[in-house]
Amino acid sequence: MTWLTSPSHARWLADETDRLLDFGARSAVPTGGFARLDDAGEPLDGPAELWITCRMTHVYSLGVLLGRPGSAPLVDHGLAAIDGLFRDAENGGWYAQADADGPVDDEKAAYPHAFVVLATSSATAAGRPGARALLDEALAVSEQRFWDDEEGMAVEAWDRTFTVLDPYRGVNANMHTVEAYLSAAGVTGDRRWLDRAVRVIERVVHGFARGNSWRIPEHFDSAWAADLEYNVDTPAHPFRPYGATIGHWLEWARLTLHARAALTALGDVAPAWMLTDAIGLFDAAVREGWDVDGASGFVYTVDWSGAPVVRERMHWVLAEALGAAATLHAATGEERFDDWYRTWWDYAAVHLLDRVGGSWWHELGTDNEVSRTVWAGKADLYHAVQATLVPRLPLAPMIAPALAAGLLD
Repeated sequence: MTWLTSPSHARWLADETDRLLDFGARSAVPTGGFARLDDAGEPLDGPAELWITCRMTHVYSLGVLLGRPGSAPLVDHGLAAIDGLFRDAENGGWYAQADADGPVDDEKAAYPHAFVVLATSSATAAGRPGARALLDEALAVSEQRFWDDEEGMAVEAWDRTFTVLDPYRGVNANMHTVEAYLSAAGVTGDRRWLDRAVRVIERVVHGFARGNSWRIPEHFDSAWAADLEYNVDTPAHPFRPYGATIGHWLEWARLTLHARAALTALGDVAPAWMLTDAIGLFDAAVREGWDVDGASGFVYTVDWSGAPVVRERMHWVLAEALGAAATLHAATGEERFDDWYRTWWDYAAVHLLDRVGGSWWHELGTDNEVSRTVWAGKADLYHAVQATLVPRLPLAPMIAPALAAGLLD
């Protein structure tokens, strides 16, 4: 029996989900939204960040759907912040950062706005009051301000008034837009969000990735010309690092398989490239990212020849590796994906799971000891919680609508 079909392993995953949800409960702050967490699970000082608040609202919506007491008030706390603290009532959309005195960063960016869609989709699936109205608003903002139908991609960022558009275009924001659209499609039943997600996937995975030995270019100009030297002087940037980001290859592989399954569920014949490209991304991530510098773990980034650049091990990369292995096993039945899944949970258990302080260490050095080059503390639960749920759910619909439909294994 594989771990991915084992009831006892599923029980272990459920226990890990609960451990993570317990750790994050203190991240809700009285001034509104959710704070980043320190190593002990205490909220860090500073303005509330939209992306953190939305991720935690999403996570505790999953808690509601799992029947975990105490999750619903946290979801409602997050929705209240989206509806109030972060809202720009004058210009529409949501501020990137805010505190009790108002916006601290008033940029309107696709990355956190994608998480508004994800959070409100999950809260809608969880039946929380006001969530559906916020979801409809978030989708309208996404469509009107960020979706470029001619390119089949999302633009990156606007100023406060949605007047000045940043010429930068980014694949990271598009990846999370895909995730958000897939979730919204599952919650609303509106096919256009699935179709748009597939358009983005085809351009990034079947175009940018396949055409560049699976090393996905992340940074582009306004004409979608790749800037391969972007941030070469700050290679460890947490959101826009130089080079190719191993964890994103794994994340794109998983999202491609979710979209493929969603198409199949609607009676479509999914393009053959969706499976072959997902396997290509996975194999490249293992080949160029895992255990490549004399120690176990995934490096953060590689250059355009596949050589490691930033060697720190990020917890989210391992979480996405687990999700990719699980989805590929579900799609193919191949034993090798279960083998990698076991290998990576063994690594996580030894190096990443903090059984004393809680949650997962967010960054390790090349010696697999705790490091803080890119990330300090244990900011949020999003990647780790999803790593405990993706293996127990079908490939479609996405996590929240699947839980709402009672599809948990």
